[in-house]
Amino acid sequence: MNKKELIDALADKVGCSKVDADRNVAALIEVISSTLKNGKKIKLSGFGTFEVRERAARIGRNPRNGESLQISAAKVPVFRAGGTLKASLNSSFK
Repeated sequence: MNKKELIDALADKVGCSKVDADRNVAALIEVISSTLKNGKKIKLSGFGTFEVRERAARIGRNPRNGESLQISAAKVPVFRAGGTLKASLNSSFK
């Protein structure tokens, strides 16, 4: 599902216009991004947790020529699924 399909699905589910759904999706993305940028976690009970993790600097290899290169440290966004979400995904496999 891409962003447009998400907006359409949200508009249908909530019964609002696609313009309002687009604004809501954009606002949600902005809130999540700014919260993570400030180094805070977002916990949505039953759904999951968004957080930022530090990735250490490391040595990598250029696949074209095999040369070693330094990959710098970075902050990466991470999503960990909650128990309710995991259970709902696995309930069809019983």
